[in-house]
This record gives sequence, C-alpha cells and structure tokens, in this order.
Amino acid sequence: MKIEKILKIITIALIIVLISLISFMGLYVQVQNRMENKIKDYKLSMDFKGSRVISLKVTDEVETIIKDKDGNVIEEATDEEIEKNGYTKEEKAINAEENLNVENYNKTKKIIEKRLKKLNVQDYNIRFNEENGTIYIEIPEDKETDHTVSNISETGKFELIDATDKSVLMDNSMIKSANVLQNSTESGIAIYLNIEFNKEGTEKLKEISNNYVKVEEDTNKEEETNTTEENATTTDETTTEDSEKDNNEKQVTLQIDGNEMITTSFDEEISNGTIQLSMGAATNNKDTLNDNIQSASTIAILLNEGNLPLEYEIDENKYIQSDITQDLITKVMICVVGITLIALIILIVRYKLLGLLSSISYIGLVALYLLIIRYTNVNVSINGIFGILVILILNYIFNLNLLKNIKNNTDEKVSNIINNTYKGFLIKLIPICIISIVFTFIRLIPINSLGMSMFWGIIVIIIYNITITKKILEIKAEK
Repeated sequence: MKIEKILKIITIALIIVLISLISFMGLYVQVQNRMENKIKDYKLSMDFKGSRVISLKVTDEVETIIKDKDGNVIEEATDEEIEKNGYTKEEKAINAEENLNVENYNKTKKIIEKRLKKLNVQDYNIRFNEENGTIYIEIPEDKETDHTVSNISETGKFELIDATDKSVLMDNSMIKSANVLQNSTESGIAIYLNIEFNKEGTEKLKEISNNYVKVEEDTNKEEETNTTEENATTTDETTTEDSEKDNNEKQVTLQIDGNEMITTSFDEEISNGTIQLSMGAATNNKDTLNDNIQSASTIAILLNEGNLPLEYEIDENKYIQSDITQDLITKVMICVVGITLIALIILIVRYKLLGLLSSISYIGLVALYLLIIRYTNVNVSINGIFGILVILILNYIFNLNLLKNIKNNTDEKVSNIINNTYKGFLIKLIPICIISIVFTFIRLIPINSLGMSMFWGIIVIIIYNITITKKILEIKAEK
C-alpha cells in the first residue's frame, strides 16, 4: 500500500511538473530551421507594450469632375481633349459642407469603435473634436497595429456600377451581411468574400443579373480558305463581329472604396441574393492563405459595420513608448518569485511532508492559472497584475489554513477537514467573485483586466484545489 501511495503522489507531481514546464518555459517545436514556441503569448495592454496614437481628420480634398456638353461625366480626358470637345471641369469637395456636423462626426466614431472590436482591438481610447470632427485614437503597439491603422479610416463604400456609364446600381444600403468562405480545390484552398444582400438588394441583383448577361460566342465559324485575300476578308469580318459583341455585352464593376474588385457579366440569374468574390488564387501556402483570409475578413468588417458618412485621412501616426521598461519588469518578477519561494519554504519547514506536497500543488496552480490567462481574453495591465497577485495570495491563505486544520485536528478524517476548510473558504470568496464578475463587464481596460484576471483565478482555485490539492493530501493521509 505504501508503494501505491508513493506512485500516486509521484504521478500527480509529474503532471504538475509538466504543466509548470509548459507554462513557465514554453513548448517549442522545430519549424524549418528555427525553434518556435507554440504556447500563446500574454495579451499585454498599453501599460506594457506602449501605444500608437492616431489622429484622423476630415479630408479637405477636392475632386475634379469632367462633363461633356450633355452633362455626362467623363472618366478622364486630357486638357487638349477637354478644350477640343467643349468639356467642362468643376471642383467638388469630397465631403460636402452640409455633411460636416456633429451627428456625422459621432456616427463615424461609433463605426470606428465597432471596427476596432471586430479587428480584436479591445484595449483602446477614442474621442473626437465636436468642432472639426478630428478623431483621436490610442491602441496598443503590436504586429497587427499597422494593419489596424490602415483599415479603421477606410470609408467602406460598396458600389456595383455600370462599367460603361458609371451609374451606381447597388450600394451599402442593400447589403445584409458579409463573411469569409473557404473551399478546398485541387490546387489548394480558395478564399471567398461572400456578400449577402437584403430584400431590396436581392431583387436588384436579380434584375441586374438578367440585364448584364454574357454574350454567347458564335460557334459556327466560316471555313478557312486557301487564298490570302479570303483569309484577310475572314479576319476583318471576325474582328468586326468581336467588336460588335464587346459593344453589345453590358458589364458591371464591383468597387470598394473606389478600388475595382471585378468587372464582369453574369452567366445566369442570381436569385439567392449573394455574390462570392475570389480573394486571390487557390493556394496551400500558409502565409499566402493567411493574407487572403485577412484581406477578405477586413473587407467583410468594413461592409458589415457600415460605410463612414465622411471621408477621413490620417493626420498623425506616432508611437508612444511605455514607461514600464523590461528591466523594471525583470526586477519585479525576481522579487515576486523570491517572496513566493520564501513563503513556500515556510510551509515546508512548518508542516514537513504535507507542506512539501501543498507547495508542489501550489506551483501547479500558478502554472495552470498563467496558462489560462494566456488563452482567455485577458488584457494584462498593471491592474491585471495586481489581480493575479491577489489570487496567488488567496490560494496561499487557503493552503495555509488547510495545513493548520489538518495539523490541529489529527483525530478527524483528513477528507472531512479538507471539505470543511474548502467550504468555509468558498463562502469568503463570494463577495470577491461578485466584484470580479461586475468588473468584467466594464469596458475600461484597467478595471476589466482586474476583473477578468480575478474571475479566472477564482475559477482555477475552486476547481484545482478540489481535484489536485485535496487528492494529493488525501493520498498522503491514507493508512
């Protein structure tokens, strides 16, 4: 029986050691010619990573519109062509004066906030100037920051236009939703931007797909002749036919923020109200695939959250370094680890083998807790670090009380002592648990970080101690 007890304890201890090594050291695998840590990094707030400060101003640019004598818009023309054909030029502000108001400034701010959340930016500060509409944004500095900055100011304007006269056939008001689809093919994985239209858009798309159809090629070609003259005649006729076909084929152009995505005609009627746009060629290359997914996802976000009522441009884009240096973080970590080791040594000295087993269990809880922090949506801020320390102190107090009760009640069954201590400790945790839950629903990162770190810490304390700490101490107490 004694050997069986030792084996059980060693097994639990080895599991704890494994979790601790993964949590504290990482899990490295070889990728090509380098070792890569597969354990997710902590999601650090601006307190530690520094921040990017961006100011967006309402653009004051103007666009030049060229019109012919009948008032039709000419896409482009040289000065010579304008003068020769009697075209007129007029300058028009991109943002009309009547649209420069607080309502549109505030609407823009709300849309940008939605985009930030969809781009997984939870830690941000945003405000706007009511007088001129300038929007000030502060976000954490990381590898996705440049991508975020380049997209939050995009207008998100969707248009399906006639390729010939440039008249707008469909716009954002007809979009219901947009999402990303994947399809496996022989040449790799293909990524598509799937745009679903509302009732009005579905009817309009059905109408357009019937009007803008592909012209069938004539399969009955004339037989070739052997004379040069006949060949030349046939070539001229074919060229004329192709030209007539091109002129008769009506096409549409899909644009997003003025960028042409595709120009096409339709093979058949589209009655289901959806369009799928291919984002690059099918591929098995991981980097290319990720780029295609990111491009499609970003466009989907722009379309889903609505287009900005005004056009903005980046006025300022600067990095602000954090006051918390790596040297300071290292010193604090050394201090925390040192205090923790001293506290655990005290347990071992006072309670001998029970203290040693409790200390091993405590280290396992810390390791598991830090892993959970990595894989949940916890933004680790200074307040979050404080919450983590509070959890570690609470768990130490629980272990200390547990060992005291076991030592002072030698006649009582160990499992009963552990259960009673556990129940009493849980009752004391209720107020802290309520506060942490409330804090998790507050958007301010310092408060949210504190609440989230304590919430997950309490969950770990409850589950871990009843499954691991209780088990290892009961094994030791078995006779």
